[in-house]
Amino acid sequence: MGLLEHKKRLLVLFCSPHSHGSTRMLLDGFLGEFKERRDWQLEEMDVYGMAPQPCTGCRACAQRERCAFDDLDGFDKALRRCDLLVVASPVYNDSFPAPMKALLDRCQRYFEARFSLNNKTPIKKHRDAVLLLTMGREEDFPLEVTAHQLQRAFSVMNTTLRGCAVWGDTDLGRRNQGPALQKAKALALEILGEAEARPKGKGL
Repeated sequence: MGLLEHKKRLLVLFCSPHSHGSTRMLLDGFLGEFKERRDWQLEEMDVYGMAPQPCTGCRACAQRERCAFDDLDGFDKALRRCDLLVVASPVYNDSFPAPMKALLDRCQRYFEARFSLNNKTPIKKHRDAVLLLTMGREEDFPLEVTAHQLQRAFSVMNTTLRGCAVWGDTDLGRRNQGPALQKAKALALEILGEAEARPKGKGL
């Protein structure tokens, strides 16, 4: 096997329309630890660029394990092969921006596979997930909402929300940047430490 086949895969969903804003800074703080490891392969998807088609409730996924729209087929393939999923997002109106909300709605395909088509494990491979969140004003409620939305979707995606790092009060500039980056880095090191402690061939 080549080196690439031995690498663990980290998939990032970048949910901000600003490529160099606070969400990117927080994400970079988390990814820095992974970029120094040769045994990790990083893949990033720009959710705004993906522009997911909203779910129309057509129930095509209740008839067959697929979606009526093919625009998220690339995400589906990347999700199935990744070992760690990172969602990096700002808060809009106490929740995710519209493109990420559309993506989560489209995860209905996995619910239908589980409950309509009786496939108990629509996604075979397990992965951990991390939420990196930025918000203009420090509040608990947006974290509760976004974490809950992810956990509901993850319940049929063989994915476990492992932890969160939040940068609050971004409207005040970089005042709280340090603690947020420290939290993101600590979370990354924790995950890396556990991955390295596992026997080779075992997932996260």
